[in-house]
Amino acid sequence: MSVLLTLNAGSSSVKFAVYEAANAPLLIVAGEVDGLGPAARLIVNTNPATKRDLGPTDHAAALHAILAALRPILSGRQVVGVGHRIVHGGGAFTAPVELTPDVIEALEAFVPLAPLHQPHNLAMVAAARQAFPDAVQIGCFDTAFHAGHPWVNDTFALPRRFYEAGVRRYGFHGLSYDYITDKLRADCPELAAGRVVIAHLGNGASMCAVRDGRSVGSTMGFSALDGLPMGTRCGQLDPGVLLYMMEQGMSREEITSILYEESGLQGLSGFSHDMRTLQASDDPRAAEAIDYYVFRIRRELGAMTAVLGGIDALVFCGGIGENAAVIRARVIEGMDYLGLSLDAEANARNATRVATGPVPILVIPTNEELVIARAVSAALHP
Repeated sequence: MSVLLTLNAGSSSVKFAVYEAANAPLLIVAGEVDGLGPAARLIVNTNPATKRDLGPTDHAAALHAILAALRPILSGRQVVGVGHRIVHGGGAFTAPVELTPDVIEALEAFVPLAPLHQPHNLAMVAAARQAFPDAVQIGCFDTAFHAGHPWVNDTFALPRRFYEAGVRRYGFHGLSYDYITDKLRADCPELAAGRVVIAHLGNGASMCAVRDGRSVGSTMGFSALDGLPMGTRCGQLDPGVLLYMMEQGMSREEITSILYEESGLQGLSGFSHDMRTLQASDDPRAAEAIDYYVFRIRRELGAMTAVLGGIDALVFCGGIGENAAVIRARVIEGMDYLGLSLDAEANARNATRVATGPVPILVIPTNEELVIARAVSAALHP
């Protein structure tokens, strides 16, 4: 049997899936290495699921563990295609492409714009090429969903020469938004044709304003730092803070580490980037970190609604968006003026529809792996 493999390297996890290589990919097994760092865990969603603590694990070690776990599953099966999540495609890559050496070289230029992701994404490509030399390698880009959004959401108020040189708002989490909009088209076509705000809330977090299935606004911009606070990333920041850091003698490397790895929920709480840990803590700093996280989501929800000129539906997705009922409740509290109100019981059980007001509020588990698998299948079956 011919199969497809998908690899989705995030900042704190590596998700993977194996699909039957059909025109419509059929899932065989999926899983992830979660909690990259000092205490990672491998989960393979067999029946029953298998779980194994890996201890200190980086992205390279995670891939090694994944391939070892998949060895018996892939026995007797040929991997004919491997699909990769690539966070940054710049302005040139707005659709899935085969990852040839020339393409890979071009994508390496975007490493400074997504240092938590792009190096690991490309390392996965190199390892997959070595492990499966005869398989086609396809890259799918988080920035692609936002290609073509309005100029006012694409530019910064800098001299024009910077925009022409590619300094613009690209937007991210596009694979997740692609899946959610496709799911809405299939299940709720009347909502898909309207004004939808999608909140992708996980270790990385952003929000997207979607009209008729197309991105018209995003909280993220030139890099994956902007907008909402995240697990370890700062979110929106006055550029004057960076000038201040430079004046204090901080190096580029020190500033990069602070913004990408020491900020967000981690920096505000002082001890964890994991929402589950923060919610279980009685440390007042954890409560303050959550307060700020919720405040920024509420602020950006209002902004995205303004971009759309109203709201016909709100969708929560991502690890926090799908599972943290308390966070959803706090975001929606007092939002009746937008037509948003929650059914407390439905919200507590993470139901798909959790609204009591006139504007639907949905909780939809995202599936970036399926988006990637479909792209690989399309390349194999043009």
